[in-house]
Amino acid sequence: MNTPKIKKYIIPLIVIWIFTIKVSLGLEKPNVLFIAIDDQNDWIGCLGGHPQVKTPNIDKLAENGTVFLNAHCQSPLCNPSRTSLMTGLRPTTTGIYGLAPWFRKVGSMKDLITLPQHFQNHGYLTMSAGKIYHGRYGRENGKNQEFDIVGPAASAAPFPNKRLVGKTPQNHKLVDWGTFPHRDDEKGDFKIASWGIEKLNSKPKEPFFLALGFFLPHVPCFATQKWFDLYPENEIKTPQIIENDRLDTPRFSWYLHWRLPEVRLKFLEEKNEWLNLTRSYMACTSFVDHQIGRVIDTLKKNNQDKNTIIVLWSDHGWHIGEKEITGKNTLWDDGTRVPLIFSGPGINKGRCKQPAELLDIFPTLNEICNLPTLNHLEGLSLKPQLSNSKTKRLRPAITCHNHDNNAVRSENWRYILYANGSEEFYDMKNDPNEWNNLASNGEYKDLMLEHRNWIPEKNKKPVLGSKYRILTYDKENGEVIWEGKKIRETDLVPEI
Repeated sequence: MNTPKIKKYIIPLIVIWIFTIKVSLGLEKPNVLFIAIDDQNDWIGCLGGHPQVKTPNIDKLAENGTVFLNAHCQSPLCNPSRTSLMTGLRPTTTGIYGLAPWFRKVGSMKDLITLPQHFQNHGYLTMSAGKIYHGRYGRENGKNQEFDIVGPAASAAPFPNKRLVGKTPQNHKLVDWGTFPHRDDEKGDFKIASWGIEKLNSKPKEPFFLALGFFLPHVPCFATQKWFDLYPENEIKTPQIIENDRLDTPRFSWYLHWRLPEVRLKFLEEKNEWLNLTRSYMACTSFVDHQIGRVIDTLKKNNQDKNTIIVLWSDHGWHIGEKEITGKNTLWDDGTRVPLIFSGPGINKGRCKQPAELLDIFPTLNEICNLPTLNHLEGLSLKPQLSNSKTKRLRPAITCHNHDNNAVRSENWRYILYANGSEEFYDMKNDPNEWNNLASNGEYKDLMLEHRNWIPEKNKKPVLGSKYRILTYDKENGEVIWEGKKIRETDLVPEI
């Protein structure tokens, strides 16, 4: 009997066995790598949102963990979406609907325990770079920092010497796309990945919570030529649409994005920019995918992946011509569906079709990292689905945009109720593009009511200081107010 050889194989197995038991019993807290992507819709290979997109690193992450194929944001706008995820509260509870205010300026939320603070309070070293909260919230002048260590902020730089697409209707600096001579290592997202790699290589004290927020493919969709070369101009397909898609949608649907810097489909078609924007968005998506791959490769190289939960998400979707617009600010699937992937020790491989919400991330991380439950959290833990992707969820995903406009997304249906009572209803299994609004079809009355009953009873009005993309509706007088200005019934839908 060769004892040294037996020891050679048995001892590592015992170490792995002991480690597995410790994790399962909650005697060790896993690290968390928390990856956010800004304005990333379902144009990810594993989600199938566009058949030609190339995201090998995110797809590999999905293969090794659980990808939620029907995950949705709580608001199709950066600040309310990220506020919801990080606080564990719905926008209908917080009253945060616009790009301002920062929730810490609201008295009732001044001392609310957020996701990173909860981890910090239970022995985690918390680190962050890029866009996790909206803009520079949570990192302003070294004050109000939500993390122990804060790295570089998100950046859209570098910019070309002049606009690439010429003048847009509102000529906003960020509404631009294309390629120009610059280097990948000049870009903000490259620097964020490099900062994350540096932190991992420094072997930080464990357990750690490392949050990296990538800015692209948020406009301006600038990428270097190598990423455009992945998508030859003569091969790329623009999104599939139908003409006059919104003839069967309520006028109120236009109010949610009444007048914004993002261009309409009309502009893309008239200026021959639709294909260019499609390529630019996809090039930026592939660039960010590569940065994510760099970080995950470092995690593995350092053998830190053995005790690290990776969660990848985006704050909301983004239209590229669908429903006659570009951008977010809608309650359709293109505006609400997001990537959501969990991977790491104890997480099974699976593709979950059950509805999920970004709101669920906080309670899920609590449970799988063995942290105490917080009473204020409104999401559901996804741990049952991480154990078995076919496990049924107790409720649908619910998204709001501004006060009293809500969407309910179940496994096969989408119901939308606007503030003035107008409705939309879609069969997502047979009509995934939401081309046929069934709300006026009496055959679906009971099913619509079933979905309507999920809309939150608590529906708080915008908090003091709310501004930027704020829409309100006075039911008593039938008045619609967009960013402080009344919209009349006779007003034409803006072409910008």
